[in-house]
Amino acid sequence: FLYAQNNTKRSIKERLMKLLPCSAAKTSSPAIQNSVEDELEMATVRHRPEALELLEAQSKFTKKELQILYRGFKNECPSGVVNEETFKEIYSQFFPQGDSTTYAHFLFNAFDTDHNGAVSFEDFIKGLSILLRGTVQEKLNWAFNLYDINKDGYITKEEMLDIMKAIYDMMGKCTYPVLKEDAPRQHVETFFQKMDKNKDGVVTIDEFIESCQKDENIMRSMQLFENVI
Repeated sequence: FLYAQNNTKRSIKERLMKLLPCSAAKTSSPAIQNSVEDELEMATVRHRPEALELLEAQSKFTKKELQILYRGFKNECPSGVVNEETFKEIYSQFFPQGDSTTYAHFLFNAFDTDHNGAVSFEDFIKGLSILLRGTVQEKLNWAFNLYDINKDGYITKEEMLDIMKAIYDMMGKCTYPVLKEDAPRQHVETFFQKMDKNKDGVVTIDEFIESCQKDENIMRSMQLFENVI
């Protein structure tokens, strides 16, 4: 498994909020824009208190943190959703040395839990809560969902290879040492053999979690985003 740890010293909040812009038209006048932002900021505290309380119960963010995140979300996305193309465009800024398009597609689908082609604030918060503050079990469940591309409850070797190729494409040619062209397939062959305990050609959630928990590198990566907000 490869985990993109590029520019981890950059403000996590800054990077997360950069994922929020949507394709809605922006107001050109700074004065009008500031006025709109002020109105949105004032409205944030009042916005759907029941929904915020429900999200607080469903996530590991406080109500105040949710209000701040929602303020940023609505400032950048007045429509209330992020579409896939914008998600890809913003994500590409994190990895300019490679092509992040395919990986961003898979990541978007993992956030888009109801598969309607858009990531809502609720979708965003639920995924973010797991990635930033979830337990190891929750993070591994989320990772399994990412690799289970067709959402049938199993990971095939082809699905794992698709994700791995997307990660290698995203990292580009700037890795050291330089990766060989067949590196993704070799990586997958090694991991899939370890994970597919009963050799039936697919990896179940139990096999996936058990294998990951025994791998020290994966466990260290699970701690990367803990307590960063």
